[in-house]
Parts: sequence; structure tokens; C-alpha cells
Amino acid sequence: PDAPRRIKPPWGFLIHAKIRPMKPRLPQPTHYSYEMHRRQVLGQIIFPVVFAALVVIGLIVLINLSTFNQGGDVGRWAAISTMWIVIPLMIAGLLILVILIGLIYLLARALSGLPHYTGVAQDYVFKARGYILRGANLAVKPILVVEGFLDNFRAFFGRITS
Repeated sequence: PDAPRRIKPPWGFLIHAKIRPMKPRLPQPTHYSYEMHRRQVLGQIIFPVVFAALVVIGLIVLINLSTFNQGGDVGRWAAISTMWIVIPLMIAGLLILVILIGLIYLLARALSGLPHYTGVAQDYVFKARGYILRGANLAVKPILVVEGFLDNFRAFFGRITS
């Protein structure tokens, strides 16, 4: 009636074990803020980029049609293209110039007040140097005392033995 028991060997942990990998499923957000974000991405990012790309492509087609058809003035369009390239560079250069002028002004203002404050800072650094040297000497003093005692001890017994 009773089934015979199987005796497990001591190395039974080495017997094959089947490990099943987990297949995690990330929860899909369905809350209101996520839905609003999806609409905003479409309306505030994707649509303006696509619209701007279509406008640029339309301008390219319009410029090509008017330039390379009969009576198109290539020189005029070359000058217009040069203007469109140079204008952003001039604006960027103007912004850099304004930033540099502002930095020069701030540096001139700072230099008038700096000598006093650098003197105060130098005094504090000098005081801190004194504290640091004193602390370092206090940390080393016990070791120097022990070393001096051992040197005296060696010198005394060195004279006796020689």
C-alpha cells in the first residue's frame, strides 16, 4: 500500500532544474495626464514641424519654378539667398557683441570693488594657514616625542655597548 520512498542523494541540488523566464508586461498608462500629453505632442510638436517642413519644401519648389523657367533671373535669386544666409549670422554676431559688452561692463564694475574684498579674503586665508599649521604640528608632536625618546635610548645604550 505505501509507495517506496525515493532517497535523495546529497548532490541532489546538482540535478537539472527548469527555470522559466519571466515575461514582464509593463503597465500602459491610461490616466488623463498621459492622454493629454499625447494630444499635446501631436498638436504642439509634430504638427508644427510637419507644417514648417511643408512650407520650406513649397518655397523650394516655388523658387525653382520662378528661377529656372523662362525669364528667371538667377543673379537676383543668388543675392536673395546670400541675404538669407547672412542675416542670421549678423543677428548672432550682434547678440555675441551685446553679451561681450555686458561682460566688459560687469568686469569693470567688479574690479572697482574687488581689491577690498580680496584683501579681506587674503587675511582669512592667512589666519586659516596658522590654524592648519598648528593642527598639523599637534598631530605630529606625539610621534616626534616618541621618536626622540627612542633615539636617546638608542644613543645611551649604544655608548654602553661600544
